[in-house]
Amino acid sequence: MHSTRSTTLMAVIVLTMTISAGAQRGAWNGEWRSHGGDDGHIQYAALDQVNEDNLEDLDIVWRWSSVDMELRQRHDELQAPSARVFFHEVTPLKIGDGLYVSTSLGQIAEIDPGTGETRWSVDPEVWRTGRPANLGFLSKGLAYWTDGDAERLFYAGGAEATLVSVDPARRALDTDFGDGGKVDLTRNLGAHVARDTYTLTSAPLVAGDVVIVGSSIRDTPLVGENPPGHVRAYDVRSGELRWTFNTIPNESDYGSQTWEAESWRDAGAVNVWTLMSVDPDLGYVYLPVGSEAHNWYGGHRPGDNLFAQSLVCIDAATGERVWHFQLVHHGLWDWDPPAAPTLIDIEVAGQQIKAVAQVTKQGFLFVLDRITGEPVWPIEERPVPQSTVPGEVTSATQPFPTRPAPFEWQGISEDILIDFTPELHAEALRIMREQDGGQLYSPPSETGTIVNPGWAGGGNWTGASFDPDTQVLYVPSFTDWNLVQLRRPGTDDDLSGEPFDYVWNGDNTPRVQGLPLFKPPYGRITAIDMRTGEHRWQIANGDGPRQAEPIKHLNLPPLGTNAMNFPISTKTLLFTATGRDAWNPPLLNVYNKRTGELLRAIELPSAVRALPMTYMHEDAQYVVVAIGSGREPDEIVALALR
Repeated sequence: MHSTRSTTLMAVIVLTMTISAGAQRGAWNGEWRSHGGDDGHIQYAALDQVNEDNLEDLDIVWRWSSVDMELRQRHDELQAPSARVFFHEVTPLKIGDGLYVSTSLGQIAEIDPGTGETRWSVDPEVWRTGRPANLGFLSKGLAYWTDGDAERLFYAGGAEATLVSVDPARRALDTDFGDGGKVDLTRNLGAHVARDTYTLTSAPLVAGDVVIVGSSIRDTPLVGENPPGHVRAYDVRSGELRWTFNTIPNESDYGSQTWEAESWRDAGAVNVWTLMSVDPDLGYVYLPVGSEAHNWYGGHRPGDNLFAQSLVCIDAATGERVWHFQLVHHGLWDWDPPAAPTLIDIEVAGQQIKAVAQVTKQGFLFVLDRITGEPVWPIEERPVPQSTVPGEVTSATQPFPTRPAPFEWQGISEDILIDFTPELHAEALRIMREQDGGQLYSPPSETGTIVNPGWAGGGNWTGASFDPDTQVLYVPSFTDWNLVQLRRPGTDDDLSGEPFDYVWNGDNTPRVQGLPLFKPPYGRITAIDMRTGEHRWQIANGDGPRQAEPIKHLNLPPLGTNAMNFPISTKTLLFTATGRDAWNPPLLNVYNKRTGELLRAIELPSAVRALPMTYMHEDAQYVVVAIGSGREPDEIVALALR
């Protein structure tokens, strides 16, 4: 299940001695040059101007309206529902004196970091061919490259599935890159790639002189044949393809034997749909590789299915695999690793370790040595329940980290069912007994299995924030569960090619009088000491449904918000941008890092589903977050001390 490139002890010693002594320190010099602040995606900045003493003076000082609004007004065809954006998920980059963003429709803009005014924008027109596949118009942001002289901004996405290079000095596309500044990413991917099945939503990754892209391909069975989600690297100057890492191995590739009956030949998806990380000193890139298609039934793909649902370390210069660790064997739960791997330098039992921590949907944190791929703490292969669905052959075991402990409820049992009142508990117990389910990794069934955590997590692409000074990792999560029922496909199902033997019932989440099946908290933040793997504290993030009709008379404490929760930390504070739920508005929450005490909750003007960032500009610290959705305008808001 786990493999490393063979090497001699002397080679390891030489490698360890030659890497730089600099640790992963987060965003530096008051800037924020990559999505997670630094190449290792630790979501931290060593800023301290905003602190507990002056937090009450933190307020919104400017709001930026996306240049997409003007684009929609100028092009009447974009008023069609197919052009509606999903969520405004971009995280700006702060580089020098500029704030750089991509928009939902694929424009690239520079914003004045002190006023929020648009300085310029470039429109590659990647919106012209219509709504992109999967989630539609969506962008999490840009990647930045410089050699100390030239600079480039890279965007990937749109209905055309395009990699775009912009020269910020010229405020225009880099015409030396690809075809007039653009590269068609549907090329060099596979034989069966249609534009209506392939796009990208996450920011690209720059590693040395290559820009690396993943993909966003549906892994639910809407079609019988999906393209593969291979990872590719392009030359930052020319746009030439430099290498491809096959996330679904070809016949001669390592791992093809894990796709039994040669199922690798027509397998699809296995994307890196989320964000990636790089260690520039090692020259290694870390890929959180996603689910197989289709993701709930694997009778057509027997075997463990590498590199699906794996953390893969590759050489940035060549694309060759260095090591991998499969987080879920023969996945049936859509538990693809959702977040960028967090590259952390920690001290465990007196030993300095360059580690990588991977947040997962099933509520585990996998912690590995990022040079060798070996677990920092033991990870045990344990027996798990087996499938009763004809044709399905589940893995006999799955990996369980011995530490840190899980940060979410796992599986379903009577002792974690909601119990605010005897009536609520009795109804939850009835729902549980009518379905299959039980311990973690209980497989989908024809009766229906309650899968907890569900396909949205647990952990999600919000990632984790690491404080390098205290070596504490802050992991947000929320309670999510699904009822997954498999059935034979009927004649009305929209499947092309060879039909699957089984399809799923769709997104079905049973509730108890509108409340979760489980005990709170429904949204959590867990602070984990990465020197020991122990939880320092765990708190409910937000009020949650405490005012819901069945329980509002109980005067309950905060129950936690069942919404995505995006964390960044500074030297003084922990910030989380928390989405709205049925009972609470979107908030920027501010916490004491040592205790988890909520210091202030700042209501945001509209929906939030993006990682915030922070920077210094003209001696002032700003905290910035994107807001908006398909029903609300795309904006960016900046907070600073009044």
